[in-house]
Amino acid sequence: MSSIDAPPRCWAVIPAAGKGARMGAPLPKQYLQLGERTILEHTLERFLRHPRIAGVTVAIAADDELWPAVAQRLSQVHQAEGGAERCHSVLNALDSLRTTLEDDDWVLVHDAARPCVHADDITRLIDALMHEDCGGILGTAVRDTLKRRAADGRIEETVDRAGVWHALTPQMFRYGWLHRALSSALASGTLVTDESQAIELAGGVARLIEGRADNIKITRPEDLALAECFLRTQAEES
Repeated sequence: MSSIDAPPRCWAVIPAAGKGARMGAPLPKQYLQLGERTILEHTLERFLRHPRIAGVTVAIAADDELWPAVAQRLSQVHQAEGGAERCHSVLNALDSLRTTLEDDDWVLVHDAARPCVHADDITRLIDALMHEDCGGILGTAVRDTLKRRAADGRIEETVDRAGVWHALTPQMFRYGWLHRALSSALASGTLVTDESQAIELAGGVARLIEGRADNIKITRPEDLALAECFLRTQAEES
């Protein structure tokens, strides 16, 4: 453990080096306006304001010219260099925390384009996993009928949705476990799409904690209006 007396710390890592091509926007989607702030600012502030989060590291592309202006409006955000893929960005962020975190400390990796994550979900995840050996993720059960699409665009089969969940973020794992798992995956040439996949490949078992359905990922233009609606509703609830 980090210390006999102190409980493990929780640190947030936000990979934000992507371009968000599916948005069709002239700038990376994390810098699109959502109300009076950028998507990235909304996301970072969810963790900066949370009392259980000891620190926040954001992974930024080396050629990102928009981040400095955003950084000036925020405080206490640590920066790491982003990589070619999400997994590279997360590992770079973990490398930057080598002298800050112990193996038993916790890292919560969260998508930059999920600005609606609720403080209650962050708290629920931390409470549920604090005494786990490895960690787990937020998720929601699949409610729609699932179809497998063939190469020619026709339906190949209907997929049984029983036990199938959407993976959300944050994904929360012990620092040591996650660093070893991502390092191993990349060393083998596997570009994992989320942290849980890396943990699975390394032999770890992650828990699945049910989260709120309003924790959406902004990927298409119509998602902006939906996110604004969710943020407005959450503000009215608080």
